Amino acid sequence: MVGQEQAFGQGSMIRSLLKQRKIPNMILWGPPGCGKTSLANIISNICKEQINTMRFVKLSATMSGINDVKEVVKVAKNEAQFKRQTILFMDEIHRFNKLQQDTFLPHVENGTITLIGATTENPSFSLNNALLSRCRVVVMEKLSVEDIMKILIKAIHRSKDTVIASSKKDIVNINVDSCPRCIIEEPSLRWLAEVCDGDARVALGALELALASRNADRDVAVSGPATLTLEDIKNGIKRSHVLYDRKGEEHYNIISALQKSIRASDDNAALYWTVRALHGGEDPLYIARRLVRAACEDIGLADQGALVEAVACYQGCQNIGMPECDVLLAQCAVRLARASKSREVYQAMKKCQQSLAETKGPLPPVPLHLRNAPTKLMKQLSEYTTRAKKNYLLARKFVS
Repeated sequence: MVGQEQAFGQGSMIRSLLKQRKIPNMILWGPPGCGKTSLANIISNICKEQINTMRFVKLSATMSGINDVKEVVKVAKNEAQFKRQTILFMDEIHRFNKLQQDTFLPHVENGTITLIGATTENPSFSLNNALLSRCRVVVMEKLSVEDIMKILIKAIHRSKDTVIASSKKDIVNINVDSCPRCIIEEPSLRWLAEVCDGDARVALGALELALASRNADRDVAVSGPATLTLEDIKNGIKRSHVLYDRKGEEHYNIISALQKSIRASDDNAALYWTVRALHGGEDPLYIARRLVRAACEDIGLADQGALVEAVACYQGCQNIGMPECDVLLAQCAVRLARASKSREVYQAMKKCQQSLAETKGPLPPVPLHLRNAPTKLMKQLSEYTTRAKKNYLLARKFVS
């Protein structure tokens, strides 16, 4: 595998287990295009080598249901009688709800199947705790630019009809007798690796599309090899790939980055995360709500006008919508970042909440001098009228 040295590099526990042909229950958690399915293919090849003792089944939660899982379990029970271990790879396992995930529990528990789940969502939120306790969560990182470059170069070498030139000057020195159909400049390839945001699948897809469009109806013997330029690759990908899931963990990561940038009075960072959230397709009203929250939580009484402007920004986003409301959000984010900060009210509120949560027994009653006396009977009660009026008047005098 390219990348994932921490999880599967030399000396890692998972690598040692795979070498020993011992496959544990695992949840592969990582962003799109980081190699989760590639690892499943590696395990599938291991099972083919050990066909007498291992059986590999691949399902996807987007296309399969509980009945498909039950069918796999039924066959797995029969195979277990012949001492064949069944490894079930469930892609997009987070698409199953918590009730559907319970189907795996007894069979994972008794060893009927070995479960390998792949997910782009945080398992802490998307998977059952009972299932998580029976599986090892393997965190797979986003691929680096160098990792993507290795994958692209390997794919080009496999095609055999495309060569890489380190610069435009080197294109003229390439031996055309080897009959390459296309020549690609290395700087263009690196640009693709940088903009795909660690997603090897996006990078390979864009490269394939660019090569196919450049080589279409081209006679190499007559015209010579085509040169794949940066513009060709840009046409293949159209725009930089942005990882953003409006319902997933990256959604919360970016919004958290926005609020922390405001809290740190970093106006450039606040503007960047606002634009990035919008660029990824975030609901502008959600961003506006977070800005209103930040105006109270992080700025508070230090600049009371900040809350007024944040609420006005929210109302403006409601009235005009996208794409016109983007500048409202940008201005509000910068305004809040530059404002004076005070978390006095927020921290005091948290202490009150903590005090209430830690109170044992019944909560204390409201003091008499703070109570309302809406009825004639309550006003006539000597205890109420005497003590309450005295304490209330003392309180008013103290405030004055």
